[in-house]
Amino acid sequence: MAANPGQNRRVVSGMRPTGQLHLGNYHGALANWIELQYRYECYFFVADWHALTTGYEDTTAFKANAHEVLIDWLGAGLNPSACTIFIQSRIPEHAELHLILSMVTPVSWLERVPTYKDQIEQLKDRDLGTYGFLGYPLLQSADILMYRPEFVPVGEDQVAHVEITREIARRFNHIYGREKDFGARVETAVKRLGSRNAALYAELRRQYQEQGNADALAEARAMIESGARLTVADRERLLGYLEGGGRSILPEPAALLTRSPKVPGLDGRKMSKSYSNTIGLREDPESVQKKLRAMQTDPARVRRSDPGDPDKCPVWDLHKIYSNEETKAWVQKGCRSAGIGCLECKKPLIESVLIELEAIRQRAREYEENPDLVQSIVSEGCERARDAARATMDEVRAAVGLEYR
Repeated sequence: MAANPGQNRRVVSGMRPTGQLHLGNYHGALANWIELQYRYECYFFVADWHALTTGYEDTTAFKANAHEVLIDWLGAGLNPSACTIFIQSRIPEHAELHLILSMVTPVSWLERVPTYKDQIEQLKDRDLGTYGFLGYPLLQSADILMYRPEFVPVGEDQVAHVEITREIARRFNHIYGREKDFGARVETAVKRLGSRNAALYAELRRQYQEQGNADALAEARAMIESGARLTVADRERLLGYLEGGGRSILPEPAALLTRSPKVPGLDGRKMSKSYSNTIGLREDPESVQKKLRAMQTDPARVRRSDPGDPDKCPVWDLHKIYSNEETKAWVQKGCRSAGIGCLECKKPLIESVLIELEAIRQRAREYEENPDLVQSIVSEGCERARDAARATMDEVRAAVGLEYR
């Protein structure tokens, strides 16, 4: 899925404030964020408004939970010098964009989001008959589109959320992207390319629109991207005109499929606080060791002498994350032949998990002991995020006709 080359080299993602994180959160998302922060301009936010969509009755723990999430992020390796860390509700522009997008988004689009019916089924004990719950994919789209990113890092099960974001951006651009003086603004932007490139742009546009020449389209996009005298708005207009449309006010982001290994809980199900089967990132080493020693294994191994099947054992899924090839081969052979017992199999895994968590605990300790430092990091991140959000909303308001200067 190709991204619009006129977009910022940005990545945006968020996480609800659920309190201290566990290994499932770390390997499912956080470890990827840590890698991405050195490759892109990254915006990572605590999605506290999203927490309201399913937990609006009791918000007493929101503030404390958000603080714990931030400590785990920093302890795990998010670097505030390399990425922007902020809290969603402290950027009111998110709510404004959500409101504007709600005016043009068909209700049927929201009702067909796969997780909508799934969560209603799973959370039968909660009253989810609210607009907030129905509209959470739209709020998620506003969160993303606000920063006009190139990519949104997701697992395969979350691609649908990026797809609806692309559809919403496309609809918004179709409705508002054709400025009344669009043609005149395009002419001005073309002149800023310089006479030689202006002629080349016209020829490449002709080749693409008349012949469907994909190479011409790619060459024209690259030329626009490298135009030093062009503003962001100029680039968006030239890209829109190139493809026969209007200005791309909210560029469509692409899904960045990320590595998301299966992280089993202590009972073999997905690791989740809902199942009380987690290992916390800052959990006491003795507790971690005790939990892993008691972790469920292949039910066929009733006795030490019974051969097992690692593919039916949740401990094997953790070995695939933590163990090297030599150890994994040892596990496969020893388990299937009953050459090793389950506790023996778990020993190298426990050592690897403890080493990883010790590094996280050590880094997190600085932030646990200095909450003012955490608040300072968040305040600086919120300022950077709001600068970017204001720039987007200036463009959106002008396009919609809500600019009264």
